[in-house]
Amino acid sequence: MERKAEARWEGELRTGKGSIRLGSGAFDGKYSFATRFEDSPGTNPEELLGAAHAGCFTMALANTLAKAGRPAVRIDTTAKVHLEKVGEGFGVTGIDLVTRGVVPGASAEEFKRAADDMGANCIISRALKAVPIRVEATLTSG
Repeated sequence: MERKAEARWEGELRTGKGSIRLGSGAFDGKYSFATRFEDSPGTNPEELLGAAHAGCFTMALANTLAKAGRPAVRIDTTAKVHLEKVGEGFGVTGIDLVTRGVVPGASAEEFKRAADDMGANCIISRALKAVPIRVEATLTSG
């Protein structure tokens, strides 16, 4: 199985512009220095990394809970990707996964334990072993 995405960049770092497109066609967006290192509208690689991580983690958490006999009604996750100055360049210095779940019959401890496990072991988390990943998990009633 292969998944693919494409990127194009034109020009220099600060004045150039680019686009990122998913192979499925589900997303095609513009990016630039300003969308990556400032707050201009558009996307950036870190935002897309966060989306991939949140999606993978949430799906894996739902599967883990279902296998434990606690199928989730809903799980919502936000991935906060931290991009910071590191030495002469920039680096991803951490990812915070903040998840909220509606899981009938599960205790807060069960939910937190499953979330911590997937924070370390979902497919994208395993691919990102060099990055500190923190998980905040809260069980809600709806």
